[in-house]
Amino acid sequence: MIGVGGYIAPRHLKAIQDTGNTLLAAYDKFDSVGIMDRYFPQCSFFTELELFDRHLGKLNRQDTGLDFMSVCTPNYLHDSHVRFGLRQGADVICEKPIVLNPWNIDALEVEEKNSGHHIYTILQLRLHPSIVALKKRIEEGPKDKVYDIDLTYITSRGHWYYTSWKGDERKSGGVATNIGVHFYDMLCWVFGEVEENTVHISRHDRVAGFLRLKQARVRYFLSINADTLPAEAVAAGKKTFRSLRMEGEEIEFSDGFTELHTQSYQEILSGGGFRISVAKPCIQVVHDIRHANPIGLKGDYHPLAKLPLSEHPFGW
Repeated sequence: MIGVGGYIAPRHLKAIQDTGNTLLAAYDKFDSVGIMDRYFPQCSFFTELELFDRHLGKLNRQDTGLDFMSVCTPNYLHDSHVRFGLRQGADVICEKPIVLNPWNIDALEVEEKNSGHHIYTILQLRLHPSIVALKKRIEEGPKDKVYDIDLTYITSRGHWYYTSWKGDERKSGGVATNIGVHFYDMLCWVFGEVEENTVHISRHDRVAGFLRLKQARVRYFLSINADTLPAEAVAAGKKTFRSLRMEGEEIEFSDGFTELHTQSYQEILSGGGFRISVAKPCIQVVHDIRHANPIGLKGDYHPLAKLPLSEHPFGW
């Protein structure tokens, strides 16, 4: 595993353990990785990529090499670390977003073909029972119906966020990419390809816009600012709020997230899983959002887009 000290790594560690597999070696620049004691205390750990690379070479020479490399590093490093995994003779499981730009997927597919190995990405919402049921419902419904959708996702982050790589759009891709890419994938998977992509508000702490899909008109609002939480979430002491409303009906999918990485690994190990070409539409969506010129509060925008804007906490 590369990036074992990261936020998402524990879900991958649990998935590896739950599927009856062993983590042989792990790398991270940072050494705050005590979480490994819970899962794989015998795993070899490195803080220098060169030493990690040498160790993997030794394992390969001993015929105890890797079957899979899991990539849990910052978004902008995924491309490089996926390539590293392929060079080790392993299939690669990469956390979302697989890359930041759609053309990076094209290049990785060439590397994948040349290596003879596979690259998989985590698109866990495609496995969520509520979303699977929703897709079935749409498929069995009128083929010409276009649904009205409101997507709201608010996950509170402190000022640390802006000092970390996540606050640097060049490294994370911004709010839409960092916290929203799997939601856009889910919407495209359920309702079809994108026909229009309009951004109303794009700031350091939020993004709001409108997507016209083949079978949906989607107003979305994504935020990392706790001040944008609805009153009912604040009253309940919640720091995160997820809502997907279709034609005024709430599609409940807030629960069941914690096991979806394990299910993702199970799918991959059984010969399924999501290959990188599958992720290209959602990578295109977030790329286009990142490079769009926001039009402000015009047209059909999400109600929360009207909330007062906040200054960057560091004045940037």
